[in-house]
Amino acid sequence: MSRLRDAVDRYLETRRALGFKFQRPAWLLPDFVRHLEAHRAPFITLHLALDWAQQPPDGHPAWWAERLSIVRGFARQLQAEDPRHQVPPVGLIPRRVRRAVPVLFDAREISALLRAARRLESPLRAATHETLFGLLVATGMRIGEAIRLDRDDIDWKQRLLVVRRSKFDKSREVVLHPSVLAALRRYTRVRDDRCPRPRSPAFFISLSGTRLIYNNVHRTFRALGRAAGIRSGRPHDLRHSFAVATLLRWYRKGVDVDAWMPRLSTYLGHAAPESTYWYLTAAPQLMVIARRRLERAGGPTS
Repeated sequence: MSRLRDAVDRYLETRRALGFKFQRPAWLLPDFVRHLEAHRAPFITLHLALDWAQQPPDGHPAWWAERLSIVRGFARQLQAEDPRHQVPPVGLIPRRVRRAVPVLFDAREISALLRAARRLESPLRAATHETLFGLLVATGMRIGEAIRLDRDDIDWKQRLLVVRRSKFDKSREVVLHPSVLAALRRYTRVRDDRCPRPRSPAFFISLSGTRLIYNNVHRTFRALGRAAGIRSGRPHDLRHSFAVATLLRWYRKGVDVDAWMPRLSTYLGHAAPESTYWYLTAAPQLMVIARRRLERAGGPTS
């Protein structure tokens, strides 16, 4: 184990002993150390910290700022032991409270994406990404939630999966359609056949049997999009597409969307229904429907 990897373990152990859960740093800091090792850097430098934080290149500045903040806390502890470690200053990447405009994929584009995943050269890699992206499409899960799934988080008998301590430290159960459960079973057969001795309890694994890394999943998603000839986007856009498709289906069926919105909010793991209502403004189709409903109710038309 390298000195930096050992330092990560000590840092996480110290912070957890103080009562911090530190789930995201535990996921990100090992990746940051791999970035330093790839550049043969024995110490944290401002340049390498900033280079790593601004990944993926088309990511949201708020995500970059959070990544750099995690490095900052780690660097402060290391600098106290060795002043050659550089601590990224606060405000180097401004946090912009602005939602990224999502790419909303339609059924044709999603089918093309999954077909492209099936054509990946490695059978395990093909099965992993087709099933992973299919799960996001079918459930609206966050990409991080799917990557963090362990094998015992799937309850095959009750037909649900458990999302543990996700955003806002909330856990929830996600009910699965029989077709989704069948797809997950098919994946487990391929996974266990191709990698009978994995190095991680993760449900979705890499070719080396380890848990997937978000940056690698993101790059694969973009490459599959190009191969499928569809619009560029992020894995998280599949969550947006699920939410918008659900709302459109409800409107077309005449469902009382306001009454049902808390159900969707709970299923998606939002802290409050207000977060789910944002999707009404995220899609032009939903804005048109909302305007027509307002007009029928005698509201303003301009």
